Amino acid sequence: MIVCVHLPRFALSVAAGGARHLAEKALAIAPAGASQQVGEVSPSAQAKGVAPGMRLGEALARCPELVLVPDDPVGVAQAWEKALVALEGIGAHVEAPRPGLAFFDAAGLRSLHRDHGGVLAATRVALDRPSRIGVGPTRFIALAASFEARARRPRIVEDREAKRYLAARPITLLAYREQTAPIVPALQRFGLATLGQLVALPAGQLGDRFGQPGIAARRLAVGHDEPLRPRSREEHLRESMPVGELNSHAALARTLGVLVDRLLARPERRGRTIRAVTLSAQLVEQGTWVETVVFREALASSRRMRDALDGKLLLLPVPATALALAVAALGPPGGDQTSLLDGEQQARRERLRSAVAQVRTVAGPYAALRVVLLNPSARVPERTHTHTPFLP
Repeated sequence: MIVCVHLPRFALSVAAGGARHLAEKALAIAPAGASQQVGEVSPSAQAKGVAPGMRLGEALARCPELVLVPDDPVGVAQAWEKALVALEGIGAHVEAPRPGLAFFDAAGLRSLHRDHGGVLAATRVALDRPSRIGVGPTRFIALAASFEARARRPRIVEDREAKRYLAARPITLLAYREQTAPIVPALQRFGLATLGQLVALPAGQLGDRFGQPGIAARRLAVGHDEPLRPRSREEHLRESMPVGELNSHAALARTLGVLVDRLLARPERRGRTIRAVTLSAQLVEQGTWVETVVFREALASSRRMRDALDGKLLLLPVPATALALAVAALGPPGGDQTSLLDGEQQARRERLRSAVAQVRTVAGPYAALRVVLLNPSARVPERTHTHTPFLP
């Protein structure tokens, strides 16, 4: 059986400082950047007609006492990672399509926790926060069951009742799948309210009208689903640094270069290339900003990584107080190609790498450093320069 762990309004609860605050006020995540649409909303705000994705003016007109909370994607990612690590601590191989929603197969955990009841009890203890747990033969059925679950009472759907159970579920469940989410508004305009009404339509007509998403939606509605895709565990490599007094692009770029060098020098990388990174910032007006960058090829070159990340700094909505860089995906071992170097240059670089490696073997991984100019006009002398690992 597949277990679905659903933490409703997870991003809002993290941004507001805890789930207890959601019951006290009418809250909503403030629009980000040029967007004028609110994010997740609290139950009291939803009761007054405010919905996620609603334009800010309309939301304030319906609920004048609405309190806007700055989005905190970095805090959400950290809190969700902590929750996933807790689930993996009970032996679960977790698939996490989005923060606040996770799936795992309970079949392999019964021997560890006696039975399914023991698995669900261990899940509640590991999360240590209010959560809805649904259980079913597939991911989609478990997801549907989680909406009927309560904090201390999971909803279990047996295989024999799966089709009848799905037939009565709302069509909006398809919005939780990336492939089928775009067709949900169109299905609602056609007057379809439940998955049973969707199944009653001929499969050929759904395929002709919506293509592959329509076929996938019907497969989900009749109880078919794809196998779980548990996430792979990567080394948690992250470096952060305060920006200082200046927020010019040049100062931010120099800070970013230091983070790149420090990340590449981490011994936990063990010579592997980096395929994707997450660049984040702490903003001066509260809240955080995050951008995931996937390189066209796995890199181990500081210069090439800086060139790829430099333009992302222009996307910062407001000045930042700190920058952070984390590895999102590691690549295979090896370095960048240096075939353009002639034989003498290549030999000199190899000798330099060997010498730096010997120094770090004797004096530690951060023995060979270089001085980097950060902010020449800083009032505090310690902020004008910093040290970063030397990467030959």
